[in-house]
Amino acid sequence: MLFILGAALSFAFMNYFVNAAGDLPVMQKVFFRNLIAAFLVFFVLLFEKQKFRIHSKACLPWLFLRAAVGFLGVVLNFYAIDHIGSISDASILNKLSPFFAILFSLLLLREKPRVWEIVFILIAFGGAMCVVRPTFSSETLPALAGFASGAAAGFAYTCVRILGLKGERGSMTVFFFSAFSTLVSLPFFLAFYTPMTAWQWTALILSGVSAAAGQFFITAAYRFAPAKEIAVFDYMQVLFAALLGFFLLNQVPAPLSIVGYVVIIGAAVGNFLYRLLRDRRKKSEQAK
Repeated sequence: MLFILGAALSFAFMNYFVNAAGDLPVMQKVFFRNLIAAFLVFFVLLFEKQKFRIHSKACLPWLFLRAAVGFLGVVLNFYAIDHIGSISDASILNKLSPFFAILFSLLLLREKPRVWEIVFILIAFGGAMCVVRPTFSSETLPALAGFASGAAAGFAYTCVRILGLKGERGSMTVFFFSAFSTLVSLPFFLAFYTPMTAWQWTALILSGVSAAAGQFFITAAYRFAPAKEIAVFDYMQVLFAALLGFFLLNQVPAPLSIVGYVVIIGAAVGNFLYRLLRDRRKKSEQAK
């Protein structure tokens, strides 16, 4: 639980530093976020026995798919952070990823969701509409980008699960994604580079450090405990982001956004508690 809270705080700081870096091209921010992460994971792999070896050829297509869709998700998330007006709004929309992961597991792993999972998905999407507040204007685009970033992240996490089932290391998956994203964003970074102040350099470097810390924390969390027991605590990122946005960026979420936060987090907590009670009931029946 402490590890996943550390991940939530790290990713909240990443969102803060991305926003605090100011008016810079999205790809410039994406480049730094992934460059720092790739650099740090590179040194981690140097000390692992298998180093940079991919587990098998069967993992390669899924590594590319996870990296490509994950990269798209980061770009959309950073665009939302820059334009949505509240880093907590961007965070909660990105946190729709577990619900999208259930849907993509149906498509990629043929894992049929249970009725109660579908109910919680619909509740969460209803909460998302409170945050997005869809209208037929360009003002909705940043919120829709945040919503799409959650879908991309959900697809990427499903790919990570497939890679885990195939035996690929988590550190290799993180490095492949970070290195791929760095290389893809490099041409855009060079073509549209905007000179930066000392603070902007610092903010972007710290966004990369925060992202890498979040990756390490969340990997450690899922090594020590099953996802069904701790995943709900990842939603603390929304609270951390709201506090950072309020105290450091003077951002106050709209009342309807707060309603959306409550609904989405409520759906996540409900899903978590229902699963926990169901597992305990199964264990007690087996004990009899």
